Amino acid sequence: MKRFFSGLLTVCLLALGLGLWIALPWQGLLLLALAIALWMGLSRSGRLTREATKIGITSLPQRWGASLVIVVGIAGVVAVLTAMLAMGEGFKATLNQTGSDDTAILLRAGSQAETNSVITRDQAPLIGALPGIAKGADGRPLASPELSQVINLVSKKDGSDVNVQFRGVGPAGWAIRPQLKLIAGRKFQPGLRELVVGRGAQQQFRGLEVGKQLKLANQQWTVVGVFASGDAHDSELWADAEVLGPAYQRGAYQSMTVKLAGKTGFKQLKAALAADPRLKLDIDTTRNYYGKQSEQLAKLIKILGSVIGSIMAIGAIFGALNSMYAAVAGRAREIATLRALGFRGLPVVTAVMLETLLLALLGGLAGAAIAWAGFNGHTVSTLGNNFSQVVFQFRVSPELLWTGLKWALGIGLVGGLFPALRAARLPVTEALRAG
Repeated sequence: MKRFFSGLLTVCLLALGLGLWIALPWQGLLLLALAIALWMGLSRSGRLTREATKIGITSLPQRWGASLVIVVGIAGVVAVLTAMLAMGEGFKATLNQTGSDDTAILLRAGSQAETNSVITRDQAPLIGALPGIAKGADGRPLASPELSQVINLVSKKDGSDVNVQFRGVGPAGWAIRPQLKLIAGRKFQPGLRELVVGRGAQQQFRGLEVGKQLKLANQQWTVVGVFASGDAHDSELWADAEVLGPAYQRGAYQSMTVKLAGKTGFKQLKAALAADPRLKLDIDTTRNYYGKQSEQLAKLIKILGSVIGSIMAIGAIFGALNSMYAAVAGRAREIATLRALGFRGLPVVTAVMLETLLLALLGGLAGAAIAWAGFNGHTVSTLGNNFSQVVFQFRVSPELLWTGLKWALGIGLVGGLFPALRAARLPVTEALRAG
């Protein structure tokens, strides 16, 4: 019974320690490392721990196979976890960069995305006349009635059919989004079946080179230009909304994007919409709109990455446990000799733990390097809220690398604790006789 409660207390303390470790910022790690270094340099038990740790580390080359199991296992966990989280971060960053606080998007009341929104043609001029919308150099409101059509293109990567967003924009569409820069060809001419494509779409999908023709809605469309925006619009194809609508038999628009007039423009426009019973529309800044679109998928990717990482971490923990138990058994006489010379339980436990954490750190650094070299900046595409592909890049940030290292050291902490306790409890006489 005493052993049972002792083990239960150990597990509870370990769970508490892992919880605190997960919440630990990098500054906390530096302070912890500094405290351990001071303890190992200034106290007698710390100096004994330092010497015991040196002995354990110098014997690592003799146990390179078992040590490699720990390093490789933890490197795999960190690489996969960091890559999964980098995918979510990249998708979220792309959509968060889309839009701004000085532009707004209007949708039918209750619509969550453009695909299920309708704005009738008689509502468009009413919206343009509302206060709060900026005006261009020609005195006309900077308001772009838009359509969003999902089309099928072929992926360059595997030849599969993918959904791509084909956006019809009004004449003010370019002025409202000044971040869009034409990098090849020219803009489409109003009234013609011409389109321009985002750089990301051109990189991911076939047949989007300037001068190529696409058959869409049983009509031939000519690619006349390529633009770059550094956001979700990089995944789109653009054409004149007045040409796109009839081609797909659309009698109405789906959204209206407007440039706001100053800091109070949003409040003015929102109040004007609420006061006009003919316009049952919702309004939001484009930054908030695209940010909300990223939340659900980014959260799903984070949960999925954590689950996969946890499953792999369990395997890595068992590998570390087996390796460290074997190391403790193989060094039984050495550990017993140290204890006979005056090395008590704390120095022995800490020395074995530090040895395991060192291997875990090496594995974490290797996994972080693999994730950085293999995935940072890697371009992929996935379905967004409009059921079309969003092209984005994996984003391996310093925060994600720190998360991966925390997982690595956490695995080392769990994998080294119980073998360390076994080493400290090893009967000296039995160990010496066994040796």
